[in-house]
Amino acid sequence: MALLLVFGLVVAACGADSADTTGDGGVETTAEQTATTESTPSTEASPDTTTGDSGAEIKTDIGVDVENKVIKVGYLSDLSGVFAALVGAINVGHEFYWSQLNAAGGIDGWTVEMVVRDTGYDTEAHTQFYTELAEETVMIGQSTGSPHTVGILSNLAADNVLAVPLTWYSGWTDDTLNANLVHHGMPYCVESHNILGYIQENNDVSTVAIASIPGDFGLDAAAGAAQAAATLGLEVVYDGTGLIVPGAEGPENPDEIANAIVAADPDIVHLTGRSQDTEAIYSLAIGQGLEAVWTGGFPSYSPRFIAPGSPIAEPAARDFILSIPWTPWAAGTDSINAFKDAVLAAGIPATEFYTEGAVEATIIHRVLEAAIASGDLTQAGVLAAGKSLGDVDLGGLAPNEVFSGDMNAQLQRVGNIVVPDPADLAAGGTGFALVEADYTHQSVADYDFTGACFKLG
Repeated sequence: MALLLVFGLVVAACGADSADTTGDGGVETTAEQTATTESTPSTEASPDTTTGDSGAEIKTDIGVDVENKVIKVGYLSDLSGVFAALVGAINVGHEFYWSQLNAAGGIDGWTVEMVVRDTGYDTEAHTQFYTELAEETVMIGQSTGSPHTVGILSNLAADNVLAVPLTWYSGWTDDTLNANLVHHGMPYCVESHNILGYIQENNDVSTVAIASIPGDFGLDAAAGAAQAAATLGLEVVYDGTGLIVPGAEGPENPDEIANAIVAADPDIVHLTGRSQDTEAIYSLAIGQGLEAVWTGGFPSYSPRFIAPGSPIAEPAARDFILSIPWTPWAAGTDSINAFKDAVLAAGIPATEFYTEGAVEATIIHRVLEAAIASGDLTQAGVLAAGKSLGDVDLGGLAPNEVFSGDMNAQLQRVGNIVVPDPADLAAGGTGFALVEADYTHQSVADYDFTGACFKLG
């Protein structure tokens, strides 16, 4: 199945230039940022009963076409906003996962149809489109953005609908927030703690500068960096938490942040923002002669830093150490090698985000599989099935997840430590070398998670 998924994903992707088309996987998409119709409030539907290929009776209500045995899954995706490039690549992974699974007979005879709405990373559009999708899909397979997802939590609870957030905010492991969510990947704050532990373990370092953009991504990661510094005994010589001001093309205050970091002369710089923020501040800092190890929340970095012709290619390859929440292409495992080889054979530009799409689709698959096995494909039944799952096998594409039990049992503590690799990028890879697979620093293993590191709202 893993090989089938990989081959189908990348071969079919050759013809997928737009998220606004209906592909072989039965993907319905809407590229408008605002809803075109008014939705009526969600009402409780009376369950119907049907059977799967196994012959077992299955209850259904919203989002299930019994006659054609189709399960509709909703996607609240940013396809035109600030994370459009990232989410677009991730959604390709989703689309062709379902295309291949459907072609192979689906889940006990049920095929899956994606129903995608482009939120434009706008919170009002996100909520409005959620109301629409709650009337036609069995669950939300992707909810892009942390404040956007927090904004629909009360709706999810009222409707008994399950959602998969596309964000690594630590609140998704917090019992006060995640009653209707299934999370994945090491949260931003834990990732920061883990990578700083790795850097200290392998380098002669004693000081750290912390800088970030405002918002959940920057502040959750910065909170983890501060927490790690206190635990590991690193001195914070500059605290620029939330002080990077994002502009249209990059930070509005790069000189201010870079000058402050250089003046502090840290051994480590933990900077979390958009990749253009990192690039601007890093370029100015090394231009003034700063020598340090650089890291931060993984979306802060881009392989373009080491691309041919980049003015920072050589120092970036030397200075950056990062953690990513899925298995990198450079891991060399059977599942990842199959994935990588199929992508490159199809002539598709390499990106790690196809893997993330396959990881999210696998989670949805496991949830629907459990709901079908329980005989309940209603929205409430899918929610119950998702929240009951223990060891969720992601097929080697990412560390397994746990969606049941207490918060510490559910917390993802495993990351993959990577460094930039210009030779891999030049050879058509994703530009990373793996230096430590499935890494957990001892302080992260011992960490007692009691709630979100940064409180949203």
